[in-house]
Amino acid sequence: MVLRRIMRSLGSSPQRARNLSREEASQAFTSILHGSEPASLIASFLITLRWKGVTTEELMGMAMAVRAQSRIPCMGMNGLVSVSPPQDGHETIPPLEVAAGLVAAAAGARVLVVSDRCVPPRRGLTAANVLESLGLSMTWDPSEAEDWVAKVGFAAVSVSGLCPPLLALRKVRGDMVIRTPLSTLEKLIAPAGAAILIGAQNGPVLGTAVEVLKGLGHRRGVALQGLEGGIVPSVRKRTRGIEIDGDHLVSVTVEPADFGLDMSEDPELPLFGPSEDGFGASDNPALCEQAGAVTRSVLAGDHGSARNATLLSAALMLKASGRCLTIAEGVDAATKALDSGAALDKVERLRSLLS
Repeated sequence: MVLRRIMRSLGSSPQRARNLSREEASQAFTSILHGSEPASLIASFLITLRWKGVTTEELMGMAMAVRAQSRIPCMGMNGLVSVSPPQDGHETIPPLEVAAGLVAAAAGARVLVVSDRCVPPRRGLTAANVLESLGLSMTWDPSEAEDWVAKVGFAAVSVSGLCPPLLALRKVRGDMVIRTPLSTLEKLIAPAGAAILIGAQNGPVLGTAVEVLKGLGHRRGVALQGLEGGIVPSVRKRTRGIEIDGDHLVSVTVEPADFGLDMSEDPELPLFGPSEDGFGASDNPALCEQAGAVTRSVLAGDHGSARNATLLSAALMLKASGRCLTIAEGVDAATKALDSGAALDKVERLRSLLS
């Protein structure tokens, strides 16, 4: 088996481990996606990468492997920004990528949110939960996603729909409990050449993710250390990121006070007791409804921290896509799109496609 051979070459301890080449990492993950590796060996491989520290070359190889096994929509579409929040969702904050994506689409961008639902280990709230609360849906069909983006300017598509073999990894991910490089890898499934807005956890993964995106040929984009590793900036403090601008990587700092959008608290959800083993926030109907209610409130024009965070996130989408040159310009465009009712109109247009 390919993975067993590669595992032997990795080494048996963090001190003695060596890094894989791009080709080795691609071979390993291709073998995993083909379903030819046992769950125990897959878990060992992912844990080894976690304690060793995944490299840019390793992520590049694995990303190339997963993209080769995926059906990715909107290839070559002008003005597109592919949005990659955490696929295992959020636990304490509402997933505002739907609200922000609809606002950015109303301001002229084309937005493809790559999401999923009930992804372990977190099983947090995602765009899928919010869309269902709005009477809409995430699609598993890449062709349908492309059609929605072409007609309305917005779609949310399941990463498992883009790459079905990822579904087979759900159980091993749940059994492992901790997050692994898969949480970064699945956010790298995006249309070749598209602008990107990707969420990143605190730490070195920010630089690694953006280097991989640049290496994969993306010329525009932003990697952001948003709330809970997502694509939504804090309205309470500055948020750090890195922008891809052609051949250059540029540091980005989102300071909400610069745009009059600072608040004393970030948007949050009601607190419940710990979920039962194997369950998460997305399994809680009350939390799912509350996440949808927050988005409905933002789209209806209500003021507060959720609105401000949505405007900042939409501004980043507009900047990443090239629709706006600066975050400030993006905030202005997003505010006009939201206050005019154009973002709410996108909801009705999406409903018409489902009827």
